[in-house]
Amino acid sequence: MLLVSYTGEPLEAGLDEAGRGCLAGPVFAAAVILPPDFTSEFLHDSKQLTARRRELVRTEICREAVAWAVAEASVAEITNLNIAQASYLAMHRAVAQLLLQPTHLLVDGNRFRAHPALPHTCIVGGDGLYRNIAAASVLAKTFRDDRMRELDALYPAYGWAQNAAYPTVAHRAAIRVHGPTEHHRMSFRLL
Repeated sequence: MLLVSYTGEPLEAGLDEAGRGCLAGPVFAAAVILPPDFTSEFLHDSKQLTARRRELVRTEICREAVAWAVAEASVAEITNLNIAQASYLAMHRAVAQLLLQPTHLLVDGNRFRAHPALPHTCIVGGDGLYRNIAAASVLAKTFRDDRMRELDALYPAYGWAQNAAYPTVAHRAAIRVHGPTEHHRMSFRLL
């Protein structure tokens, strides 16, 4: 069972990102403040859920969260900053879009660029431990998957609707045959 929060503060926001290891597309991040009594049968780290369950949980989070926001950093920002800094930028953007200012940020992972106005705690594997991080994980993943399906409609050869631009054998084979698109992260090792 996932823990309600790290600090016990009602406005603690969970933060997570999606798409860091992908070869194409933006990196997404989400910030979520859940009510203390939030329950969901399937809420967990998004990587542990089927696509169908992620969508069910996303609906519950968007309907019942105290506040939530999703933001991204572009391929150009990933190239200019590096993927870690672009992930932090997306997280900061998500926090800035929240309708309520959180009192604490609970971040999945072991590193974070400190927010200028808010304390934070990093938790390795936090998306499998805390509800608010798991919720952020689900939103970041599902919103990014939506974007990759949109891009797949424009570039169907790469299979982004299925592989979300992760470095699968099929994705790399498509890059070999068709070359990279403007959405590929040229600062990454594509082949």
